[in-house]
Amino acid sequence: MTEYARVYGGSLYDLAVEEKLTDAIKDEMLVIKGIFRENPEYIRLLCEPSIKKEERIDLIEKAFGDSTQRYLVSFLKLLCEKGILREFEGCLTEYVRRYNADNGIVEAVVTSAVALDEKQREALVSKLEKTSGKKVSLVERVEPDVVAGVKVEMEGVELDGTVSGRLNSLSRKLSDIKL
Repeated sequence: MTEYARVYGGSLYDLAVEEKLTDAIKDEMLVIKGIFRENPEYIRLLCEPSIKKEERIDLIEKAFGDSTQRYLVSFLKLLCEKGILREFEGCLTEYVRRYNADNGIVEAVVTSAVALDEKQREALVSKLEKTSGKKVSLVERVEPDVVAGVKVEMEGVELDGTVSGRLNSLSRKLSDIKL
């Protein structure tokens, strides 16, 4: 994460706390992140220096002005004016990091060969919440190389219950055996 993202994302979070809009702004930032990811050409357009800054800012107003919190629209315009709109995702990361810290939420990254179904997801979240004593926000990754099982990374600890992880562990143990 860049210093810009840390400072700007943190400042937006401070404003959201003051205005009691932390949940609403976080949810809308996640929606905007999805829009930017699905339409990378839109970000390129908003960052294009050959287009006047006023026109780019007007595009932001037209796209988000009627459906998004005014503070967030102003934030997007500010990033555009400063030429750092590409830092939006980093700003979101910092915002969510601060939000989670203030609300006792820990992020758990779960990697599996196939997407978890709702029942598996609920059982895993329940188990992780009991273990950590905190509310868990699950981030899922699907990697076919895992083969089977799940790997969980939470608060700097990795729990590897995957077949590939067990095979690697077994391989290391076998190579350590002296004959």
